[in-house]
Amino acid sequence: MKKESRNRRSRSDALFPIPYALCPMPGTLCPNIICMKWGTKFGPTYVNTLAAMVRRHLQMPHRFICFTDNGAGLDSRVEVRPLPEMNLPEHLPERGWRKLTVFNERLADLEGTALFLDLDVLILSDLQPFFDHPGRFLIVHEWGFRDPVIGNSSVFRFEVGKHPDILDDFVNHLDEVRERHRNEQAYLSHSVHAKGILEYWPEEWCVSFKRQCMRPFPINYFLVPQKPENAKIVVFHGNPTPEAARNGWIGKYGLRRVRPTQWIGEEWRIGEE
Repeated sequence: MKKESRNRRSRSDALFPIPYALCPMPGTLCPNIICMKWGTKFGPTYVNTLAAMVRRHLQMPHRFICFTDNGAGLDSRVEVRPLPEMNLPEHLPERGWRKLTVFNERLADLEGTALFLDLDVLILSDLQPFFDHPGRFLIVHEWGFRDPVIGNSSVFRFEVGKHPDILDDFVNHLDEVRERHRNEQAYLSHSVHAKGILEYWPEEWCVSFKRQCMRPFPINYFLVPQKPENAKIVVFHGNPTPEAARNGWIGKYGLRRVRPTQWIGEEWRIGEE
């Protein structure tokens, strides 16, 4: 019986490609940058663009891992892992609950520190401080919420395997959690706060595109969004997406408008330079 060629790849390999390279630091735990992609809201371009921004803005050796239900079209330098299972009721509204699976006691082959990034963030400068900043669990402080505890989970840092109770409590008390918390980031923030380890990134590091960059009507018809001077990451929650803002976008009724914005396009791209 003939041995199969080493170069032959199965159907599952096509969906979940072999990693391009693992951390080149023998005997050490390499920092992990992780993201998630499921469904059809974001295609592979968003993962590849995020990975390229990370490569341009993080000089230290690291791993970039995407947990997904479909790895087709992803750059070979992205380590692709199957989306951790979570059996949610079909009628459950999408509130980002699947992100809680990163708190599994075993998360694929990851160990050590992980920085989670949403696919629709825009990276403007060095990411090293996100690993150097002291704290056991750090998250963006949500903008303008009455509840002062809630964070925005577009950018958060944690230790892999240290918080399985967060996922277990959600799975075991799904209905109760949903009654108390509107979405994943509200539940996550309060759960970590109850453990006494919740901390927030410095306010100027992560800014909201909607709240701190978009111009009010009617100025938005004449001027492009403001580029935040000291921000490291711009968070795009809801509409517009980075791609839409780069190309120009008009919201419902025409009052919310973003003129094509060059400074977004300078970062939201796949190139290496």
